Amino acid sequence: MTSTMTPVVRSLLETDLYKFTMWQALLHGHPNSLTEYEFVCRNTPQFPLAELKAEVEQQLDHLCGMAFAEEELDYLRSLRYMKSDFVDFLTVFRFQRKFIHVDTDGDTLLIRAGGPQVHVMAFEIFVLYIVNELYFRRFDAAAALAEGRARLAGKIAALKAFGAQPARRHPFEFSDFGVRRRYSGAWHEEVVRSLAREVPQYFKGTSNVYLARMLGLPPIGTMAHEYMQSFQAFGVRLRDFQKAALEDWVQEYRGDLGVALTDVVGMDAFLEDFDLYFAKLFDGLRHDSGDPVVWGEKALAHYMALRIDANTKRLVFSDGLDLETAFDLYRHFADRIMVGFGIGTNLTNDVGLTPLNIVMKLVCCNGQPVAKLSDSPGKTLCKDETFLAYLRKVFHHPEM
Repeated sequence: MTSTMTPVVRSLLETDLYKFTMWQALLHGHPNSLTEYEFVCRNTPQFPLAELKAEVEQQLDHLCGMAFAEEELDYLRSLRYMKSDFVDFLTVFRFQRKFIHVDTDGDTLLIRAGGPQVHVMAFEIFVLYIVNELYFRRFDAAAALAEGRARLAGKIAALKAFGAQPARRHPFEFSDFGVRRRYSGAWHEEVVRSLAREVPQYFKGTSNVYLARMLGLPPIGTMAHEYMQSFQAFGVRLRDFQKAALEDWVQEYRGDLGVALTDVVGMDAFLEDFDLYFAKLFDGLRHDSGDPVVWGEKALAHYMALRIDANTKRLVFSDGLDLETAFDLYRHFADRIMVGFGIGTNLTNDVGLTPLNIVMKLVCCNGQPVAKLSDSPGKTLCKDETFLAYLRKVFHHPEM
């Protein structure tokens, strides 16, 4: 690491809350699983990401030298769903450099993390925002920030104006989900501070645990795809992996963190498994692919069929949202069910530059491929076509 390097990662708390909640559940339920995670850029950057290799290596060296501070651990202990033995594990946790490798293939940046899941799963968010920040440091910061501030002011004005519209049964609420693809850490903080100050009646929290602690905001999040996908390789019958994952979550959190992710093998297959038992135990559902209106109507019909009052449940939308889309979805659903919106890139990387569409996904668990069968074309990430075909057959999922 050179003396002139400016670290991107400020704290090991600066990751999505759902990393900690999934981490705890997997440490308790499946501490010996071995996994591989793979970095992918889905769009074409303005310059080859391979040029960032040396800088990414330096930043990972820095990350692997970091530890949780005592006051950060105390904060995690203050969250009622975080268990003492898990926080004790974090007191001694260090990222191991041997578990993550950076390479290039022509213009393509290759990053792969492999090893015990409880030692490699947390790399994901840090890798993504390290790559993002290094990439955007090459652009004109003054112009980007000026544009970003103008656009943020427009969003705040739109939110204040939205308050003058007729009231719905349930309130409009949104949170920041923008850690992974943000323009920079400093800009992320400025955005969240501004929203918390200007529109606290609508802005209800952030997935960024570091900023939640710093600014006294609720940390937001439950589970992501990797949690559900892991159960495809945990020894249960493949057809039963969703039920096994949901059951383990219920047993781990016993009423807390009750929003389930629905799109690992598509909404239809999810609802087949989301029976009366789970529908009563979980507070709501999160949308992350496919048409959000179609998805929401399916959820409402499912609750109605189960004779559950949908007004006691919540739909959380989080798929590539901007405020206008959130407003439209609110108007469509808010008289029939509680709604929430997790807005990411459009909050934290709306600065006039084209964001990177980057992910770092679980691709293998215990020597077996795992996959998400998305309801959106292009979101499926699995190189094993045989496994994909089998998964589609088991869950009657059409090829996208």
